[in-house]
Amino acid sequence: MSCNTDCHPGSTTPLAPAGVPTRFAEIVREYGPFNGSERVHGVTHDGQRVWAATDAGLVAFDPANGATERMLNLPCDAGTAFDGTHLYQIAESRIDKIDPATGAVVASIPAPGKGADSGLTWAEGSLWVGQYRDRKIHQIDPATGAIRRTIESNAFVTGVTWVDGELWHGTWEGDASDIRRIDPQSGAVIERLQMPAGTGVSGLESDGADLFYAGGGGAGKVRAVRRPKASSN
Repeated sequence: MSCNTDCHPGSTTPLAPAGVPTRFAEIVREYGPFNGSERVHGVTHDGQRVWAATDAGLVAFDPANGATERMLNLPCDAGTAFDGTHLYQIAESRIDKIDPATGAVVASIPAPGKGADSGLTWAEGSLWVGQYRDRKIHQIDPATGAIRRTIESNAFVTGVTWVDGELWHGTWEGDASDIRRIDPQSGAVIERLQMPAGTGVSGLESDGADLFYAGGGGAGKVRAVRRPKASSN
């Protein structure tokens, strides 16, 4: 999954805050399972390929045809990110900075949740790290791991992504899961994409255009989900 802890407790409490615009998620395509891995823990996109953090390591695949192009044998316990040059991968209580060409870990910083971290993304010169049970998203310094600011959510946080100035994160509680856009200042939910019952979200990344890539947790898959067109909110 996209967290180092149990990301799907038995609760089936509805995730939807009252009055929030909600639509059913449009799943465009599914990829995987990958190389016999049972779980997907995180997802990122490097502009061409999708990277999935699996039990066996980091897998890069072509989203056009699903073909696996790269495999990096590295620990992958939670979220994954790409800054335009390097990959970042949560591995237990640290975040590794990785050269995607060689698979070498070039630096590591402490993860803010000390092993209870979930989603990961890159935006505005920072890493953004989900804290699953704490219902928080931390903006951290990618060189030191120092927390720059914290955004509160009202649901368990799995994957995290920024796109066109919008902050989105995945949720997963029991058999209920969604992808939601929140206000980056207040954490208030602006809109939701409701996933089918039993379809978890572990890891989330935008392709920078009209798709999200969502890790499927224990299904061992990555799902492409249509991103709604930007509103005036």
